[in-house]
Amino acid sequence: MKSSITLLPLLLAGSTVLAQQKPNIVFILTDDMGWKDLGCYGNKYTETPNIDSLARSGILFTQSYAACPVSSPTRASIMTGKYPARLQLTNFIAGNRTDPASPVLPAPWKPYLEAREVTIAELLRDAGYATAMVGKWHLGSHDSIAPWNQGFNYTRIIGKNGLDYYNYSIYEDSYRKEFTDNGTHYLTDKLTDYSIEFLAQNKEKPFFLYLAYSAPHVVIVPRPDKLMKYFRKYNEAEEKFNPYYSAMVESIDDGVGRIVKFLKDNGILENTIVIFTSDNGGLGMDELGPTPTSNLPLRKWKGHVYEGGIRVPAIVSWQGKIKPGRVSDEYFSSIDYFSTLCEIAGIKRLPADVDGISILPALFGTGRIDSGRPLFWHYPHFSNQMGRPAGAVRLGDYKLVENYETGEMELYNLKEDISESGNLSSSMKQKTRELHELLVKWRKSVNASMPVPNPGFKK
Repeated sequence: MKSSITLLPLLLAGSTVLAQQKPNIVFILTDDMGWKDLGCYGNKYTETPNIDSLARSGILFTQSYAACPVSSPTRASIMTGKYPARLQLTNFIAGNRTDPASPVLPAPWKPYLEAREVTIAELLRDAGYATAMVGKWHLGSHDSIAPWNQGFNYTRIIGKNGLDYYNYSIYEDSYRKEFTDNGTHYLTDKLTDYSIEFLAQNKEKPFFLYLAYSAPHVVIVPRPDKLMKYFRKYNEAEEKFNPYYSAMVESIDDGVGRIVKFLKDNGILENTIVIFTSDNGGLGMDELGPTPTSNLPLRKWKGHVYEGGIRVPAIVSWQGKIKPGRVSDEYFSSIDYFSTLCEIAGIKRLPADVDGISILPALFGTGRIDSGRPLFWHYPHFSNQMGRPAGAVRLGDYKLVENYETGEMELYNLKEDISESGNLSSSMKQKTRELHELLVKWRKSVNASMPVPNPGFKK
């Protein structure tokens, strides 16, 4: 049984535009792509002409956030519009790391998205959309919570060997139908092929494509034909980078270019909103191979609640609706896509406990995202990337980080200190208390699970 639905008011900033024809939606999610991995975000070496063009045709956000520093919780937030803490889905599936030397054990959590949750795909399907999920689902493997039972008409999800970019399998609309081509096609290219197949089948009706690339997640395996130029760049580069990783990112860019070209060639680009983002920050340490990327000047990487783990690229393009060439420093979270897509599709009945808001006024330039709204993070786990149990809240320019093991607080002014290098908690005690009280109150409101004492801990 699905969560109860209630009527929540939405500010229909573009209601006249949206009423004319239901817009198509293409939502592209990458896996572990960092804030500085694209040319349009300042990367000097990785070639991403198609994504850069997408940014020029729409709006690029410099302060977009994932709802969690690891994969599954952010994906759940996109599907439901809810904080991972509210869903009790606070770690990647199936993370279970502990630290015997820590005074705490990880918080209890649910390693799946509950079947009762209402997904954006279900709402769009019921509103007349053809819906597709292509790529990495990562919200549980039981049939009841598979995408074909969560509102998606067309599903092509990565099955066995999901971290192998050649020796993979794909489930087609069911766990009973498994496809493998024994290494013939590079996985990123194959996911793009499936996406275009869906678009071709449904170009005459409103569609929602959720394309979740598995790249550039480790293990870093690019197409061989893309490597040579990056080796040449590496030899001449002032700053060292990972040429294998750059080649993987370029394959994503190729896929984005192919999808945009299909939309344009079929005369449906102007009625299609395209969203491009990532599930968490880039991986800035060695894991299953050499370090893939750097998030500098942001602090840390995937698995941490510092900016490097949660600040992600976000580009939204809708030709003729969103003014091109805009760069926004407004901050928002992946919890906000749900309400935004509902407003775009004219859906007014949303679950009562949705946490996100519509950012459509900011996209259309008719309003700003409320800077007085706090954003929260809750990661009560030990990550594979050396992250420790912690929580965070951002309100305006200030961000507070709470260490769940020690209770220590850190306070940063992100406008002046994007690297989170100057802890202000001692000099700004009142601000620290205010933000901590806000964080504690929020945790109680969503019934967040906290780390528990470690009975084996010895001081």
